[in-house]
Amino acid sequence: MGGAPPAPAGPTRVLHVHRISGIGGSERHLLTLLPALAERSLDVSFLGLDAATGDPDSFYAELAGSGVRIARVPCPRDIDPVLARRVTAIGRRERPDLVHTHLVHGDLYGHLLAVAAGSRLVTTKHNDDRFRTGPYRHVDRLLARRASAVITISESLGRFVTDVEGIPAESVEVVHYGLEGLPPPLAETAIPDREGRMLLAIGRLVPQKGHDVLLAAMAELKRRQPDVWLAIVGDGPDREALASRAAELGVEDDVVFVGHTYDIASWLERSELLVHPSRWEGFGLVLLEAMLAGRAVVASRVSAISEIVIDPDTGRLVPPDDPAALADALDDVLGTPGRAKELGAAGRRRADASFSVARMADATVAVYRRALAGVAA
Repeated sequence: MGGAPPAPAGPTRVLHVHRISGIGGSERHLLTLLPALAERSLDVSFLGLDAATGDPDSFYAELAGSGVRIARVPCPRDIDPVLARRVTAIGRRERPDLVHTHLVHGDLYGHLLAVAAGSRLVTTKHNDDRFRTGPYRHVDRLLARRASAVITISESLGRFVTDVEGIPAESVEVVHYGLEGLPPPLAETAIPDREGRMLLAIGRLVPQKGHDVLLAAMAELKRRQPDVWLAIVGDGPDREALASRAAELGVEDDVVFVGHTYDIASWLERSELLVHPSRWEGFGLVLLEAMLAGRAVVASRVSAISEIVIDPDTGRLVPPDDPAALADALDDVLGTPGRAKELGAAGRRRADASFSVARMADATVAVYRRALAGVAA
C-alpha cells in the first residue's frame, strides 16, 4: 500500500481512510481508536489522503509505533482523477476485508477503494455540518446505502443523518468517542502571566463555535466578575473579525487569542473552566478533554453536547446564540465558592465511567463483526 508491507494472513484486515491536514477532533479520535483496534487482534492499516496545506506530518508522527500500518497519498484537491486511480489500484492490490471511512474525502475515495477491493464498507459520521443539509446530502445518502454500517459518534448525530439526510435508520449505530487522559503539559508552552481567573475556549475560529456569542457574554460578565479573562485557543478565518468585535465590546484587554497549539493540557491546567458556546457539534471532543482534566464546562445545549455534559451535575448548559444566558451561567459557576471544582470532579468521574477507550473500541469491533456477517444493526 504505497510502500507499506503486505498484510499478514489471518486476522480481519481493516483499512481506515481519512483526509489529513493536521490533528483535529476526528484525527484525535483515530489516534486513539486505531491502536486500540490493533490491540484487539485486528490487522489495522491506515490510508491518509494528505491535504496540500496544514500539517499532515504531525498526525503520522503520533500514529507511528502504534502497530498500525500506514500509507499516504497526496490529496491536493477535492475531485482528483489521479487520486481516484491510485486508491482503486490500492484496493485491488490490498483487498482488505473491511474499509472504514471518515468525513467527506474519506467517504468518496474510500468508497472507490472498497468497490475495487470487493470489501465491506463502514463509514463514521463525525459532524452535523450544515453543508450536509444541501445538495451533498444526496451524495452522502448514496454512499451510506453502499455501507454495511453507518457509525455516528452521538445519538444527536444519528438523528441528524436519519431525519435530515435520509440515511436508513436500520444501518445506523452510535459509538461515542472514547478518551483516557491527556498528553502531559509541555514545559515550553508560554501562558501569559496574568492575575485573575482564566476562562478557556478551544476550537476553530469559525461561526460554528460561537466565539462571537462568548465575546458578548464576556462584556456582561466583566461587570459582575471583574477578575476574569479569556484565552481562546484555536485559529481560523474569523480571527481578525473576532479581534475587532472584542475591541468594539471593550474587552480586547481581557481576551487573549492564543492561536493553534497541540498542548491543550497546559491551558486546561491553568484554566478555571472551559466555555464552549457552539451552534452545533457532532460530539465535542474538547468537552471530554476538559472533563478528564477535572474542569467544569459551560456550553450551549445543542446537538451532542447534552449527551456529554450533564446539567447541573457536571456543568451548565444554555441556549445557543444567547450571550445573556451564557453570562448568567458563567457568573453562577464563578460566583459560587468551590462550584467549579465540584463540577470538574463530577465531570472527571463521568468521563472515566462513560467514555473509555475500551468501550469505544469494543463497540467498533462489534459493528465490524455484524458488517462482515451481513447482520443489520
